[in-house]
Amino acid sequence: MWLRGKGVASVYGGAVADRYGNDVLAGDWRKPKNGRTVNVELEKGLVVEEPSSGFVGAVVRWEHGVVDLEDRHGKIRTYPMGPGFWVDGKPVSLVAPKKAGPAKKTRTASGSVAVDNVRAKVARASRIYVEGRHDAELVERVWGDDLRIEGVVVEYLEGIDDLPGIVNRFQPGPGRRLGVLVDHLVEGSKESKIAAQVTNRHVLVVGHPFIDIWEAVKPSSVGIAAWPRIPHGEEWKKGVLRTFGWPATDQADVAAAWKHILSKVKSYADLEPELLGRVEELIDFVTQD
Repeated sequence: MWLRGKGVASVYGGAVADRYGNDVLAGDWRKPKNGRTVNVELEKGLVVEEPSSGFVGAVVRWEHGVVDLEDRHGKIRTYPMGPGFWVDGKPVSLVAPKKAGPAKKTRTASGSVAVDNVRAKVARASRIYVEGRHDAELVERVWGDDLRIEGVVVEYLEGIDDLPGIVNRFQPGPGRRLGVLVDHLVEGSKESKIAAQVTNRHVLVVGHPFIDIWEAVKPSSVGIAAWPRIPHGEEWKKGVLRTFGWPATDQADVAAAWKHILSKVKSYADLEPELLGRVEELIDFVTQD
């Protein structure tokens, strides 16, 4: 009869090799081939690979939940901190290092170098105008530190239908520049025709292609696949809310949705490039002497 031993079988006293070997379920059979993901604290110079793109770079900075990697050619890419990276061929989750006190801020939310112990300037005569409250709140969230240092005030207009009149009342001139950020500034749009009426050289009107400033927030940052297309003639914001199954009864529901969206914006990395470039352009314009 058979007598089973450790890796060996006996038949009538004669030993033969057990062709099945040890128990296949012995040990941690569920362990991934490359090991389980472990937390790795960020440090400058740490070489990290983002396997889905194959990008390999050294850590140069991190803040607001994102990390910047620089490859050997000097190209920098920004990624959300967390899992999905490799270090030395092993899966890791990148986490901010633990510190005894609050981390010293090295970058503003816009990506600019943070400056310590600098008081905000007295407000310039120059201004930046945006269309609505949500536009102003988004600009403040990302560029607020920079604007205070430069002494630039952002005001919202509740629409630009009377933009030529608004510009005339502002009385732009040397040392009193005006920058205007317009939603949906694309060729042939109503907004583009209004903007074309402004010709004062002390005024810069720029815009982004999005129907509403909400769309300038990256869908991935909000946790959605994409911003929906809303039929022409339907109120855009409430159409978005209905599409996602969010409450869409009144303005309070719109305000609550925007509060949620804005809370997901931690830095410039959460915004589309089409908005980033235009705001930076306006800041440069109104801060020129």
